[in-house]
Amino acid sequence: MSVPTTASVSGAEPYRPPGLTGLADVLDEGLRERPEARALVIGGDRVPLTYRSLAGLVGRVATRLGAEGLRRGDAVALTGANTVEFVVALLAAARAGLVVAPLDPALPEPEVSARLRALGARVVVAGSPAPEAVPVGRGSVPGWILRIDAPRAGRVNATLDTVHATLDAEGRAAHRVPGAAPGLTARDALVLFTAGTTDRAKMVPLTHANVAASVRGICTGYELGPADATVAVMPLFHGHGLLAGLLAPLAAGGCVLLPARGRFSAHTFWDDVRAAGATWFTAVPTIHEILLERAAREYPGPQVAPLRFVRSCSAPLTIATGRALERTLGVPVLSAYGMTESTHQATSQPLPGRGVPKRGSVGRTTGVDLRIVGPDGKDCAPGTVGEVWVRGPTVTRGYLGDPAETARGFTDGWFHTGDLGSLDRDDDLFLTGRIKDLINRGGEKISPEHVEDVLSGCPGVTEAAVYPVPDATYGQRVGAAVVTRDGADTGRILAYCRARLAPYEVPDRLEIAHALPHTAKGALDRQAVVEQYAR
Repeated sequence: MSVPTTASVSGAEPYRPPGLTGLADVLDEGLRERPEARALVIGGDRVPLTYRSLAGLVGRVATRLGAEGLRRGDAVALTGANTVEFVVALLAAARAGLVVAPLDPALPEPEVSARLRALGARVVVAGSPAPEAVPVGRGSVPGWILRIDAPRAGRVNATLDTVHATLDAEGRAAHRVPGAAPGLTARDALVLFTAGTTDRAKMVPLTHANVAASVRGICTGYELGPADATVAVMPLFHGHGLLAGLLAPLAAGGCVLLPARGRFSAHTFWDDVRAAGATWFTAVPTIHEILLERAAREYPGPQVAPLRFVRSCSAPLTIATGRALERTLGVPVLSAYGMTESTHQATSQPLPGRGVPKRGSVGRTTGVDLRIVGPDGKDCAPGTVGEVWVRGPTVTRGYLGDPAETARGFTDGWFHTGDLGSLDRDDDLFLTGRIKDLINRGGEKISPEHVEDVLSGCPGVTEAAVYPVPDATYGQRVGAAVVTRDGADTGRILAYCRARLAPYEVPDRLEIAHALPHTAKGALDRQAVVEQYAR
């Protein structure tokens, strides 16, 4: 099969994406062509790790995993922050032929235990933060600790501590091997969990072919290559950080900086950008808004690094925030759209020279087919809002162990995203919200995202959340909570809304909040908003 190419923006040789076949060979091109180039920059000391050194670590840990009795096709869970231990464990498990399920280290114990049981994990591998802070070894699943010592000079060492035993209720060691999750195959590379609590999170199996297609699409869309570098802003246990923030730049032969303590810090971000020589970064809108709000006192100016674009994904980016960020950084801010079931990215706005990003759109498809489907199951005409369906080489085959949800969510390979949107005549996608989030005010269907976009454009409003308020007459009314600065008050904000929204869309209830709740990946936590404000 031929490798697709695109015309280079600079007019030089056509861009060729990396030729990987899955998660296991992400490092191969960099190792082959530039073995002494930086693959990672690690932690607060910003220690560089070359492709040769990283591949060596991955190979040694993969061998050790096999020596401990793990076999190809076994499922292992992986937890920790954005550290070198997480990266090495992930790639080593893939090299050993294991199926890796990244877990959020902040999950409460009942959710961790439920996910381990559902997955049938043989072991939990944990890196930083400190082992005592990581929920490993729960129930009957052993917990192994990976530690990596990476000095500026000398040999990089890896230690896999497999002595961490789990205990039953009587304090006895328990090493029962659970059954594998129904439906896992030798072709699978990852299992990612959808957002939600234990009773709602679903297991999404992603094959090596899914991963390869997604990484190639991301690399092609942004023409990532060996000269590119980024900072790992998003957590690696979600698709956004894992696929776009880590695997794509490594597959392209570039460099990824892993920040101190393995997590994003607005205080050190621009120093990280400078240390990496970052040419791009990707984040959720919440993080972009934080950087923008602090820019006047912290952004050092365009000389900080050779940025060529900034990417936004995982939640709607308001037009006001995107424009303000572009004015501040002097580079294009490109919105992308993706989901766990499509191995992250499905669409993106184009780089300059490859098209003109349309305000409010999330661009065109990047390797998948896309259609807009109406309530009657038929395709909608251009400009008509319906449900977004996607199909293609990045789309999962269904949910593990959940045939009912698979039947509800998939039709002939098409995944029903639950997102509402429309395609224009150029096939640019415009999202209008989630079907389940629509507010029904006396029969008028209101998109929270649309009202939030207007609220966020009001001077002095830095973030907004819109939610349904139960009402005996209308069924639901519109509620909103906003974070403000510069003394913005409710009267001024409501007046701004009345000039830009239909009367039924204007919030009936408006509260000023100090902060809004967010999910682990930084998106607005709508369930928490409802619980906090809609009572």
